[in-house]
Amino acid sequence: MNQRMGRMKLTIDEKSQAWFEEEMGVSKERGVRFLGKVYGCSPIHEGFSLAVEVDTPNNPFVSVEKNGITYFVETGDEWFFQGHDLDVVFDEKLKEPSYSYRAIQTA
Repeated sequence: MNQRMGRMKLTIDEKSQAWFEEEMGVSKERGVRFLGKVYGCSPIHEGFSLAVEVDTPNNPFVSVEKNGITYFVETGDEWFFQGHDLDVVFDEKLKEPSYSYRAIQTA
């Protein structure tokens, strides 16, 4: 189930969720944090790319729980996603999660 805090939505598909558990060693105590990092490139920012790390939520801007694991963006990191939802979908060809950004639809 997705929690919506603010306006952003975060979705994780089941295969990506399983990949994070197997490959990154996440646990119920330490989830998956999504944030922007300096260097690289993304479809929504030049000079910044998406970072993914194992961390404990402190003050999540948005979060979703899958199989007891929290996936989240911390307050203070939301600038990177401003105006966008984040969809995490498993890429069968690359055998790892892929990340896509959807512009948030306003009513």
